Amino acid sequence: MTEATWNDEAKTPEIDWRMSASLENVPRGENELAEVTSLEGAVRAWLDLDDHHQSDAILTLERPLQLDGALVDKFIGSAIGHLAERLPSASTS
Repeated sequence: MTEATWNDEAKTPEIDWRMSASLENVPRGENELAEVTSLEGAVRAWLDLDDHHQSDAILTLERPLQLDGALVDKFIGSAIGHLAERLPSASTS
């Protein structure tokens, strides 16, 4: 018999930073086109935005991920910062 554990790892399993993600409502030259890239690339691009564009950004994931015990497939504005806090360091990516 296997016992369930409800520690922090169960609430937020390892994030697949290579999954596809779309970053929308951000400037791309003279247009505001969605860019499909890896989740890590999209979050790092969000970090490079100014505050106004960060708050308008929408990040849509290829599939839901479990974060703090909830399944989430879309992050809006400053909620993307919650993912940014979990980014792998540049030396391990």
